[in-house]
Amino acid sequence: MLRGFGYAAGLPFVIVKYGGSALWGAMVYLFVGLFAARSRPAILAVIALFLAISVELFRLYHTPWLDGFRLTTAGALLLGRVFSLWNMLAYAIGIAAAYAFEPARPR
Repeated sequence: MLRGFGYAAGLPFVIVKYGGSALWGAMVYLFVGLFAARSRPAILAVIALFLAISVELFRLYHTPWLDGFRLTTAGALLLGRVFSLWNMLAYAIGIAAAYAFEPARPR
């Protein structure tokens, strides 16, 4: 969505390019929170960052069936297609934002 309409909306390149990765990182944080609801937010953030970086590193592993899955829409959304160190930074920013703005838990 950002890549399709971001430039037309006047968003800067960094937001258009890495905004989706930051949102994906925030989503991972929220999903971890669903499964570990009683954990402290800082622990959730560490677990989410570990999972997000693990998925990014998993992109370095290639097999024919896995590459075929990555070519599908579900595979692209869940696993991605191309490894990027910049995506790891974007995930960390998204997780940090979700952690900072989480209203449901007292600190």
